[in-house]
Amino acid sequence: MNGFLKWFFAFISLMLQGFAEIFLGFGRGIKQIFNIPAYIAQFKQYSNEFSVVSWILAVISLIIVIAIYVLITVIIIMAVRKYLRFRHSIVSNEDLLEEISLLQQRVMKLMKEKDEIMALKVTQMGLAPSGVLSVGEGAAALPGSEAQDAGGAPAIAEDGVVQTTDRRFSKLIEVDNFYANYQPPEYENDVTLKDIVERYRNFACSRMHLYYDHKTIRLFLAGMASTKLIILQGISGTGKTSLPYSMGKFLQVDTTIASVQPSWRDRTELFGYFNEFTKSFNETEVLKRIYSSNYNNDVNLILLDEMNIARIEYYFAEMLSILEMPNADEWELDIVPNVWSTDPVRLDRGKLVIPQNIWYIGTANNDDSTYAISDKVYDRAQPINLDSKGVAFDAPDTPPMRLGYDHLNALFEEAFKTYPISQENLKKIQQLDLWVIEKLRVAFGNRILKQMGLFVPVYVACGGEELDGIDYVLATKIFRKFESLNLAMLREELRELCTYLTKLFGKGKMGESIAYLERLQKLF
Repeated sequence: MNGFLKWFFAFISLMLQGFAEIFLGFGRGIKQIFNIPAYIAQFKQYSNEFSVVSWILAVISLIIVIAIYVLITVIIIMAVRKYLRFRHSIVSNEDLLEEISLLQQRVMKLMKEKDEIMALKVTQMGLAPSGVLSVGEGAAALPGSEAQDAGGAPAIAEDGVVQTTDRRFSKLIEVDNFYANYQPPEYENDVTLKDIVERYRNFACSRMHLYYDHKTIRLFLAGMASTKLIILQGISGTGKTSLPYSMGKFLQVDTTIASVQPSWRDRTELFGYFNEFTKSFNETEVLKRIYSSNYNNDVNLILLDEMNIARIEYYFAEMLSILEMPNADEWELDIVPNVWSTDPVRLDRGKLVIPQNIWYIGTANNDDSTYAISDKVYDRAQPINLDSKGVAFDAPDTPPMRLGYDHLNALFEEAFKTYPISQENLKKIQQLDLWVIEKLRVAFGNRILKQMGLFVPVYVACGGEELDGIDYVLATKIFRKFESLNLAMLREELRELCTYLTKLFGKGKMGESIAYLERLQKLF
């Protein structure tokens, strides 16, 4: 044991001696650098042999050395000051966050107190806290209502309906009144998808001076067949907003335009909300359009202009979830938690049914003022790239048309049966899926394959080629996912993928996908 202790003491002593030598050596080095007396003595020793040129060079050398030392000192001082400012900034930010948290707690407390005071005042005025007229002293009971307690609670029937004469949905009730004597128009039920493409293209050119090529219109209609959410993206001035706007004019059912604002944070901006002070529902044009679509057989379009100027996952989250449900009968939007006797006819127990004859079209610019669109949104939508301005052409004067949703849906169903993706191409898509999984760890997913199975047949029915439709879906919904990968390390794999696409589908095919992959190689 004594031998071990002696060895351990010697071992630790030798190690500590090494650390001491480090510090002593550093100190000796600093001392040697600033040993001014030694420099002076050395200069005196050699200066006796200096010529005029040597004196000039010596002075220049001293000036350069002193300048280097001054520069190093300034750099060290600036670095220390920058660190101190950065540290002070971090501490200040932490203090601000704590102060913001305290202020938020105080605001919540004040809001709660305000609500309690408002409820007390409303009760004193003879109104129930929910805003429904109550039967208090000197107030006449509503027709058909039962007696109420002394607290002024609203009359509620056995089925839970609040009996009142107040109306909280003025715009929706206007819709009810309009459709009470509504006569549906005569729809053109003899047109084909090719006819729609050609007639809309000529209408946009002759009546609105908008120029779209056949492919863009085919993509738009195929996107309508595959999903209820379409994203038109690209540079400014390529007709993203004009496309759904002019389509509404062509179908003689104006498109409802909702200009998205940066402040949109939740669904109330899109669908409205119940105002506790006015006791009425602030209805938006989007809500009114969804409600009125339950009455008609039109093709209804809602345009979310500049949709990514706010986070789509915030204000459109509930609709994304609803559109994902496989059973369309479950597409319902909760509007209000209770039922009033004066609510609109088609508001079922406070819920609004989302009809099938309505599509949501979003326009998106990709710049510093917008948010990136997440995979969650892209997977549920069909993006359409509009990257070039339309080229003017001559077209005959073409009037608008009336197209019923039932006929359009029948055209889609007919296309699904007539132009399904060929077994040969399905096998190639499966091979491509396995290759991408093996090389890049990205899978297609069942949702995207299902959308492709709907998109491609309608694209073909509109006059396009099957491989062109497959190519477009792959480029916009599959290969787009590569942007989230470390592409700087995958250039070789992307080149191999371009070669594999040519080998699998043939030379000159899959141009959209190959161009996109080559663009990724240059960007990253």
